[in-house]
Amino acid sequence: MTARRSPQRPSVSGDTWRTRLWPLPTAGVITACLLGIGLPLVDANVIGALPARVTAYLFSGGPQAARTVLSAIAGSLITVTSLTFSLTVVTLQLASSQYSPRLLRTFARDRFVHVTLALLLTTFTYALTVLRAVRASLEDQSAFVPQLSVTVAYLLALVSVVALVVFLAHLARQIRVESLLDSVRTEAAQTMRRCADDRTGTALAPAIPETGTVPLCAVSSGFLTSVDEEALLRAAVDTGTVVVLDRLPGDWVVVGTPIAVAWPLAGGTSGLDRQDVDALSHHLAGAVRTGFERTSEQDIAFGLRQIVDVATKALSPGINDPTTALHALGHAAALLCEAAGEDLGPLLLHDGSGRVRTVVPRPGFPALLDLALSQPRRYGAAEPEVIGRLFMLLGEVAWSARRSEHRAAIHDQLLRLRATVDRQDYDHSERARMEDLALAVQAALTGRWTYEASRRP
Repeated sequence: MTARRSPQRPSVSGDTWRTRLWPLPTAGVITACLLGIGLPLVDANVIGALPARVTAYLFSGGPQAARTVLSAIAGSLITVTSLTFSLTVVTLQLASSQYSPRLLRTFARDRFVHVTLALLLTTFTYALTVLRAVRASLEDQSAFVPQLSVTVAYLLALVSVVALVVFLAHLARQIRVESLLDSVRTEAAQTMRRCADDRTGTALAPAIPETGTVPLCAVSSGFLTSVDEEALLRAAVDTGTVVVLDRLPGDWVVVGTPIAVAWPLAGGTSGLDRQDVDALSHHLAGAVRTGFERTSEQDIAFGLRQIVDVATKALSPGINDPTTALHALGHAAALLCEAAGEDLGPLLLHDGSGRVRTVVPRPGFPALLDLALSQPRRYGAAEPEVIGRLFMLLGEVAWSARRSEHRAAIHDQLLRLRATVDRQDYDHSERARMEDLALAVQAALTGRWTYEASRRP
């Protein structure tokens, strides 16, 4: 079997954990409890044996002073933690309403947020745990002040203050739409490169026979998040079949509906027996993973979908921010130019004899181009700046396209964009500008690009 997997591909479980806010803070709280119990024991055993030059830097107050310091740290840290949570929730709400609900995943996996919350909760829990070890002098017990433990609490409080300042600066940067778009484009480009590296050749996908095929159905509803190609190929080889998925990563699947088709490798009209069908269905259930939201693991179009969402949201009457739409289209153009240089067809998996046994579909360049242009063209039709930027996008992508099918898709989009311009109530100057931009796209497609043809009037 020659299924090839990129070593840099993130696992499903790893991607799931990265989008959860609670794992790292929970680990920090558990660590703080253990440290808050264990470090006072170390204090009791070694603090008297430390040299004076070391103890001079440790906490030197009595039990009441230690309790005051630890109480102040715990009380202030829980307040700061509440503030941090509030700021995070407000940021998520703003990103959802102002830009796109799909961008919430970008914030949820932000390591700055995870680490800051973990540090604040760790410091609070540690100070509270050490507080229980401080004892005043009574008739039946001697005073005990864990100097080392209180000093560590003080240092953690200082680090937490610095972390809060860094977090606020990071949040102010991340909430800007330019930073969001750049993060989404970078992640989408990485997904695109991974999926392009998984291609095993340029062979054509096998034609589905008219008879002898068996549909394979989904066992759960949700977004198709990823496909375990190796498991699917192994199932096809073991059962002597060819398996072709007909759903893309990112598509919504419904339990009990067909998502793949299989037929015997040897051909014939008898089809598969019930045992092979049951085995394929069982392996398909384990190889095809679904979830409640789209992810960037294998979904090439997800990043572009997020960028287009920002553009269309900015063009809505409630937002009315065409400048943001222009910025989003610029990022879409950069992503499409990279897609024009990648091999993004269906993934063909071969057995040891070089025969295609499994086909996993993926969106090609024409589908990505249509995704990037269709909604902005429709919702921004009345805004000349937006339509002009779409013409420029086509020109930029045409300059990067080298394949005939890519150029044909660009030409088709150019015709549709020109038809949109013809239906609008533009003045003479705006129509002339649109025509110049359209001619620049045509020149890039035919290889007759010049500076005068491409410059903006």
